[in-house]
Amino acid sequence: MSINKIILLGNVGKDPDVRYLDNGVSVARFSLATTERGYTLANGTVVPERAEWHNVVAWRGLAELAEKYIHKGSQLYVEGKITYRTWEDKNGQTRYTTEVVAENIELLGRRQQNQAEDNRPAQTDSGSPDPGAANPIQESAPRVESEQNTPADDADDLPF
Repeated sequence: MSINKIILLGNVGKDPDVRYLDNGVSVARFSLATTERGYTLANGTVVPERAEWHNVVAWRGLAELAEKYIHKGSQLYVEGKITYRTWEDKNGQTRYTTEVVAENIELLGRRQQNQAEDNRPAQTDSGSPDPGAANPIQESAPRVESEQNTPADDADDLPF
């Protein structure tokens, strides 16, 4: 058995870039920063705060969620899997990209912050597997999971 799972909690670096493929499928790409706090060692050495940047890709319903609700500075909880791609740039150079393909995205933060960014009341997305379920993280924002990986039974979902 093997598992490819990543969980990120961070802030969006810029508004998502949403595109629609010829067949109507939407895809959104955005960067997410996770930060390790700085600290001081016992000997007085100061270790500064450090941010890691992650490239996140969301498909279909998650891309539509990103287009409507995710903006620069939004705080997100992202579950997904790590993928690696190889491609050639316009100069023929081979490039490598590491991406997180989102399977679940939850908007975090205060209700006022989310409403101010979007200028409309937050609401549960109809694509949510269980819109009536209590979710302490998601009081003010929609939760959407990837259609291809939606669990059949939500009973064993963790409450975060």
